[in-house]
Amino acid sequence: MRLRAVLFWIFALGPLGVAIWLVPWPAVELDWSDRGGAGRGAGGGGGGGGGGGGRRFLNAGPMPVAVVQVLKGDMLVTLKALGTVTPIATVTVRTQIAGQLREVAFQEGRLVKAGDLLAQIDPRPYQVALQQAEAQLAKDRAALSNAQRDLERYNRLIAQNSLARQKRDSQIALVAQSKGTVQSDEAQVNAQKLNLTYARIVSPVTGRIGLRLVDAGNYVQPTDPSGIAIITQLQPISVIITLTEDGLRRVAERLHGPSKVPVAAYDRAGTTQLAAGVLDAIDNQIDLTTGTVKLKAIFHNEEGALFANQFVNVRILVESLHDVNVVPSAAIQHGADGDFVYVVRPDDTVVARTVRLGARDGQRAMIVSGLETGDNVVVDGADRLHEGTKVAIVASTDDTAAPGAQPPHTPGSGQGGGHGRGQGGGGGRGHREDGSPDRGTPGKAE
Repeated sequence: MRLRAVLFWIFALGPLGVAIWLVPWPAVELDWSDRGGAGRGAGGGGGGGGGGGGRRFLNAGPMPVAVVQVLKGDMLVTLKALGTVTPIATVTVRTQIAGQLREVAFQEGRLVKAGDLLAQIDPRPYQVALQQAEAQLAKDRAALSNAQRDLERYNRLIAQNSLARQKRDSQIALVAQSKGTVQSDEAQVNAQKLNLTYARIVSPVTGRIGLRLVDAGNYVQPTDPSGIAIITQLQPISVIITLTEDGLRRVAERLHGPSKVPVAAYDRAGTTQLAAGVLDAIDNQIDLTTGTVKLKAIFHNEEGALFANQFVNVRILVESLHDVNVVPSAAIQHGADGDFVYVVRPDDTVVARTVRLGARDGQRAMIVSGLETGDNVVVDGADRLHEGTKVAIVASTDDTAAPGAQPPHTPGSGQGGGHGRGQGGGGGRGHREDGSPDRGTPGKAE
């Protein structure tokens, strides 16, 4: 479409009339088919690329990509689950006798060993009771000794036929009765000695003791509901794991095998390993409401990183695969036909290769089929590729390419900063499709 502008100049000539001049203006042609192409745009793309627009990829060279080589390696197959740290033993320290609490010998929150003194109850009432029991025992032992001597005399008289047998039989019963009394007295003495032992309260297990629940000077007795303190055993400690029933079979097979099943506990974020242990037991039933089963793992917890009721992320090692093809997870693409990767061929073009995946560990994936050792797969830049695309390898590694790494910009790649109308964001000049500089066409406008 051609437009011709006409400029009207109108001057007022007073009462005599009006004079009009018609001045022709050069024609301007609008090209609606190409609004900002690489070779005809008014502005060049940023950094030497063509102006961004509908034709910005027409003059593009090879696509820059990062690749990684398929290698043989080891893959550890783990199951992830949630766990709660549960002490093997939690003991509420209570008194076993009644009395006044004279001393609290522990420091709150400290580690205590089995047998350490925790508290002392006034032992004086039980010392007096022990003395009474010992005195009664001595009295009854004397009575038993006298009865035994009388029985010996009666036996001699019976042998001489000088005493009735009934008298001797009664003496035998009296001796037996005295022996029973002595045994009862000995038990009373032992009971009082045990009470004196109970007056000295010691730790039954090794663990961390909590805050004290009663102060010195109070009268304590075995029926007190709170006790004196609570001790939690931390070394070793257990973790109760909640695992879905789908992974139960694999874990059960490993647990019943010859080797132990390694278990690792991680923090809430799942990034820092807190402790390492082994699987100990599996519960005998599945929870119908959640479809999960409980497992128990044991951790030595030497460094004390696990605390009671702590929430942890757990990884259970169920299989170790050796000498398998592995690729970074960044190389795996997902399509309508399944998983695939872009493989770089010797002529620097890519082909989409359908793959079957095996185990994954979060950063790598095992390739069951579809790739061979030594194939170069694209790990960055795959979103701009299609079958047969020419590529330029700008980064290559024999291990795992860093996902998300940006390939360096190459001049003339056609990836300028234009906005689709030939208004590139850069100040440089554009390039034509043949590579020659494009200085633009003056006078072009919308």
